[in-house]
Amino acid sequence: MNNGEIKEIALKQSAEDIGCQAHDFLSDKNVIVPFCLGKNARKYYKEPIICNFVSYGSNIVVATTKDVSDLVKEYIGKFEFYHCFETPNMHWLNDRLLERGHKVCFMAEYYLPDVNKIPDAECLYETHILVQEDFKNLYLPEWSNALCKDRSHLDMLGIGAYDNGRLIGFAACSADCDEMWQIGIDVLPEYRQKGIASALTSKLAKEILNRGKVPFYCSAWSNIRSARNAAKSGFIPAWVEMTVKPADVVDEMNS
Repeated sequence: MNNGEIKEIALKQSAEDIGCQAHDFLSDKNVIVPFCLGKNARKYYKEPIICNFVSYGSNIVVATTKDVSDLVKEYIGKFEFYHCFETPNMHWLNDRLLERGHKVCFMAEYYLPDVNKIPDAECLYETHILVQEDFKNLYLPEWSNALCKDRSHLDMLGIGAYDNGRLIGFAACSADCDEMWQIGIDVLPEYRQKGIASALTSKLAKEILNRGKVPFYCSAWSNIRSARNAAKSGFIPAWVEMTVKPADVVDEMNS
């Protein structure tokens, strides 16, 4: 699988996630479509979703419900598309959304692998490939980025690093969509800054590609440690998203 094929798969998945066409993300003009969560959308997307802003770097595509479509149109026409994902401009949108009972909720940056840059990184510790049946005793707080107990049936594959038989680092992937598996990584605090995270992430990325799936990675913009790991593991920024949800849903998350 080459980089072009990987991007094409990602574009099609993003289109399925919000209800647009894959080529919409490549236009030099902004696009607004009615929000429609496809039947093959990423498994962790949960309605209600009022609107979702997505950019692959050429424009902004927004899938929106009717009740805020006028705000969305005004917002993306008022500011450069890349400024729509940041403050202070985002406050313009959020203030107006609040009047209608909604708030900006999730913001994230997504990464895809550059198949020519995934390193053959050696881990300082012994590593082993793990499969679903090996995960049953690993749904613990220390591995909460690698595994998700609520969606355990989607956790497909992992690579663990061991120090004298003790699991000290763990990368795993979730089959969040049919052709793309998302990587999460955890390393115990006392073992960080030793290249374990990037070694496990890059090894897992290759294992995923060998199985004919596209590995992808997600981080908050402020999570520098995670972003550095993505870069060291051969992943490059591919797209960004900003999701709007009802205010009571956001407030519940903060309670």
